[in-house]
Amino acid sequence: MKYLLLICWDAERMDAQTEPDPTDPPDEDSFPWLDDIRERGISVAGDRLAPPRRARSVRVREGKVLVTDGPFAETKEVVGGFDIIQCASMDEAVEIASGHPAAESGTIEVRRFWGN
Repeated sequence: MKYLLLICWDAERMDAQTEPDPTDPPDEDSFPWLDDIRERGISVAGDRLAPPRRARSVRVREGKVLVTDGPFAETKEVVGGFDIIQCASMDEAVEIASGHPAAESGTIEVRRFWGN
């Protein structure tokens, strides 16, 4: 079964970070948690997201498109990245999520894909 790990961090800290230049080569630093799930063959996809200051929320009400700056909810933590993993059970997905470094200072929301 596939699971989505929503990696949630402190919104203010994310907004304060300097964004990488898209023309720079990708960061090749070792990330032991990611290295481990790749070696185990359970990593499907994952990436960091741009900070909340660059987000837009889109709603359509009575046929009118409403766009607001920022994430969809006022909160101290926002989604800062994601990982998609392939696991046998929710228990295994939770175990994998608990090893993510962001779990020590943020939150990892574990969601199974619908119909999976």
